Amino acid sequence: MRAEAPALSADQLGVPHGFFTRRGGVSSGPYATLNCGLASGDTREAVIENRARAARAIGADPALLFVSKQVHGTRVMTVGGQAWEPGAGPDADAMVTDRPGAVLGIVTADCAPVLLVDAEAGIVGAAHAGWRGAAAGVLEATLAAMRALGALPSRIRASIGPAIGQPSYEVGPDLREAVLGREPGDERFFAPGRLEGRWQFDLPGYCSGRLAAAGIAAVTTLEADTAADEERFFSHRRRVLAGGGPIGHQISLIMLPAS
Repeated sequence: MRAEAPALSADQLGVPHGFFTRRGGVSSGPYATLNCGLASGDTREAVIENRARAARAIGADPALLFVSKQVHGTRVMTVGGQAWEPGAGPDADAMVTDRPGAVLGIVTADCAPVLLVDAEAGIVGAAHAGWRGAAAGVLEATLAAMRALGALPSRIRASIGPAIGQPSYEVGPDLREAVLGREPGDERFFAPGRLEGRWQFDLPGYCSGRLAAAGIAAVTTLEADTAADEERFFSHRRRVLAGGGPIGHQISLIMLPAS
């Protein structure tokens, strides 16, 4: 149902978290079974139950689960207390908190979910990093929000969850130019595509590179290609290549435990 990042697991930092697959829920049809995205044709009741199952799987209270409306931007919310009603969260692509028990949820279907923690300061963060948000600086904005609460980059550990892999992510010149326009050295995250004028982009590697350049303590990446693994993951790219249709989303969660 879920994977853990070794750097954040109980025998390391002891931070409850999980990168969930599409397994273990109540949804059916193209949303089978743990669809956690409300912006789909799935029933609201099924999605809310799926999110609750994911929260309980990491020992969290579903009533304290925060999920924003992700818009591929750089806005970061500092959260705590009462969670938003499902679907009523603000437009934001990252959240941070220092409130024990608060659960941060990132919904994805190829973009990179990034979970972060400064265990010593008692601060966690979660970010949704598609290429647009990552290039615009959503990860650095998340780190800045964590610093504002008292975190130090030298103590922050981050884990990048299941996302589209480089072999599956063939892109055009617009994406490449946008990335290289900021930093020409990021050419290392592109490989020649199958067609002339196309490239294969390493989104998890790019996110890892941005975090490392920001000076955080450690970054780990879970090796899983959401577009290539239909049995375990929903994928926007796979849906596009199939000509469209319904799509579900998996969820990634992190919670600051009570001290």
